[in-house]
Amino acid sequence: MSVLEIPVEKWTGKIQEVRLGGNGRKSIVVGGESTLPFLHFEGSIPNRPAIAIEIQDTEPTDWSPWLLSTWGDAVKSPVTWAKKAVEYGADIIALRLRSAHPEQGNTGAKEAEKVVSEILSAVDLPLIVLGPDVAEKDNEVLLAVSEVARGQRIGLGNCIDKNYRTIAASCLANGHVVIAKTPNDINLAKQLNILLHELGLPLHNILDDTTTGSLGYGLEYSYSVIERLRLACLTGDEMTSAPIICTVGEESWRQKESKVIEGIPPSWGEHEERAITWEALTATSLLTAGASIVVLRHPKTVELIKKISTR
Repeated sequence: MSVLEIPVEKWTGKIQEVRLGGNGRKSIVVGGESTLPFLHFEGSIPNRPAIAIEIQDTEPTDWSPWLLSTWGDAVKSPVTWAKKAVEYGADIIALRLRSAHPEQGNTGAKEAEKVVSEILSAVDLPLIVLGPDVAEKDNEVLLAVSEVARGQRIGLGNCIDKNYRTIAASCLANGHVVIAKTPNDINLAKQLNILLHELGLPLHNILDDTTTGSLGYGLEYSYSVIERLRLACLTGDEMTSAPIICTVGEESWRQKESKVIEGIPPSWGEHEERAITWEALTATSLLTAGASIVVLRHPKTVELIKKISTR
């Protein structure tokens, strides 16, 4: 009787392990794989993907009313919101400093310091802080946050080609992790990692955000770039070895299929199921591609993805 041998790939590379948190608060490690996602028979997968829940420093005005109602009054206070995210099973809190955007409130360093200090005191989960995605304002608020969170090993983003020197220097000085954001392009992601590494930032202090496209809105591009980065790393390219973070909730919930409640065809189905499915399918696809952290918005999606990511 012949025995079927399962073909097993032999990889030479390994994803970097990146730790968030510690120094008196909970920590989590992502990355470390020596094989492709979920192929436990082929190599080592020492750390499961992590789930971050997004909160904001001000009550959102552009979220779906139904999504807002899920969180209730918690969205009125970042601290209350963070505590609620802990209850819903977050591994990481992802705080977006929305109010710092020049067109959203134009708050500055003091406000950013205050809200981050309060959240660090209120919850003991690892923290990621995302600026308003305007390079000059990101520099202002993220440098202040970096100082107030010294030694807490938080993730700071977004670090882009326009401000990478400033953000990287601050992370080096205060012991944080850089979130390097690039458009959907493997070469741009690799190049920014090289630039950060040349500044003295260790590769285990970098997370890559390669830009997330949601289901129906660029998901295939995001999947392809992540997959190619993972394959490049596993075949020996160390500059593509950073774990990848995907802002799934932000992208999924801004699409009309998730956001619109009235005036839609009956064939679209019931809103709640459709919206959660949109976020869950986007997250599942990107985890299959090789993402290490997915940032989500709805508690039910968190529950679904936890079941998948622990297998």
